[in-house]
Amino acid sequence: MQESLLLLLYLLMKRRASPQWELAGRWDEMQRTVWLQQYYMQRQKRLMALLIARRCRSNCYFHLRAWPSIRNTDWWEQVVLKDFQPHDWLEKFWMSKETFFYVCNQLRPKLAHHSIHFHPVLPPEKRVAVALWHLTTNVEYQIINPLFGVGPFTVQKCVQEVSYMVVLLLKPVYLRLPGEKELENMVRIFRARWGFPHCIGSLDSLHIPINTPLHLSVDYCNSQGWHSILTQAVVDGLGQFWDVCAGFPGSMENSAMLESSSLWVLARGGYLFPNPPKHFMGRAQKYVLLGDASYPLQDWILKPYQEDGRLTQQQLQFNCCLKRAHSVIENAFLCLKARWPFLLKCNDCSLDLLPTVILACCTLHNICEAHDNPFNDEWLEVIEPAEIPKPCHPVPTSMDDSSAEQVRGLMCQYFESCGKEG
Repeated sequence: MQESLLLLLYLLMKRRASPQWELAGRWDEMQRTVWLQQYYMQRQKRLMALLIARRCRSNCYFHLRAWPSIRNTDWWEQVVLKDFQPHDWLEKFWMSKETFFYVCNQLRPKLAHHSIHFHPVLPPEKRVAVALWHLTTNVEYQIINPLFGVGPFTVQKCVQEVSYMVVLLLKPVYLRLPGEKELENMVRIFRARWGFPHCIGSLDSLHIPINTPLHLSVDYCNSQGWHSILTQAVVDGLGQFWDVCAGFPGSMENSAMLESSSLWVLARGGYLFPNPPKHFMGRAQKYVLLGDASYPLQDWILKPYQEDGRLTQQQLQFNCCLKRAHSVIENAFLCLKARWPFLLKCNDCSLDLLPTVILACCTLHNICEAHDNPFNDEWLEVIEPAEIPKPCHPVPTSMDDSSAEQVRGLMCQYFESCGKEG
């Protein structure tokens, strides 16, 4: 018996000394190293998120330190509602106090009706505040919930329900197709501010970065190699949105997205313009939208001439005027992302909810502009346009409407005549 035990012990020691045993030990050590690296990377990511949240809310934490007896759950009631000054509302919620409570009052009936989702019930004002805080800071739900004294799930529900209610109740008022009188006013504004005649809007697309989807990664990977959800928008001469279509996968081209949108259907059916068309340069002509090279040339969409070194002076002048006027939507997109940094990277939002949140952000942008809320240029510091290049797909000339070339010719004549008069 003793000899058997000694033999078994000898075999175990020999196995431990074998190359296979040594390889298994190395494999365990590698797994442990990988686990530690992942742990420290997650820890570093968490710390960075906390630092970002602290930077976004530095003044609010100052208020909390100033009232050490106040619990975080009471911060909204005892600090924000009682002690916030006008500049605090603009700095923390990026809209004035008057605009904030205007939004709350408009949403109150529906939010009160949906109060069954919250235990205990949260007032509509607090739910709107939680949702706006997420849109203006773009930090994780787990970072927001201690500040308002609610759980991460409640933060998620606030963002979801407030976004739905903004789209349901406020979008029909602040983001809608214009009537005939409003179209005439848009034409006057575009001519006065941007020097472009017979124009009612600037058309472009916005790629919003998202996390890699589990099952649709190819569809949402754009031409620059990063994943995004695509939004098509039209703004007036003041930079306010009047048509937004959100939720397209990032791999889709602008021309395909346009043909899939309600804007295309309305324009092709003649429902977007006055009937009969207004006169321009001696002929009846539809109002026009301004696009870039990624859109097809139509009698209601103008884009620049392709710069191949053979353009005439008239055509070069037309390109210059169009690009200048088209910049109004580029500026609008910058302001939109600066006002709602949630759109810089959508981490905590599902693909199903994201189009609704985008529409809500565009609607809130219009509300802030309509209520003359000041825009702080420092908000633009969070945007680094050179970091993520915008995808662009030039449209083949075969997709252009040949009759639309006459419209560009009329515009060239108009700008030439204006130059001679000047």
